[in-house]
Amino acid sequence: MPNTPKIEIYTKWGCPYCYRAKALLDSKGATYEEFDVTMGGPKKAEMMERAPHHSTVPSIFIDGAHIGGSDDMAALEASGKLDAMLAL
Repeated sequence: MPNTPKIEIYTKWGCPYCYRAKALLDSKGATYEEFDVTMGGPKKAEMMERAPHHSTVPSIFIDGAHIGGSDDMAALEASGKLDAMLAL
């Protein structure tokens, strides 16, 4: 299997933006680790520590780099840059 990037996504239950971001990753066949921060807790604190200027979900990281949220990932897709990031 080729080397694939580590994708992490922080989400909340019922979040339409989270659903959209995961659907895009799923459509690409990307595997990701999802952290539900609906109830706050340590993972919410971790998300805030990793991306202090991004307090909303989804909060998406590819190979440790914060790419932003659903709209940011959609913009990467529209510009043709997302595929390259997912094929590392």
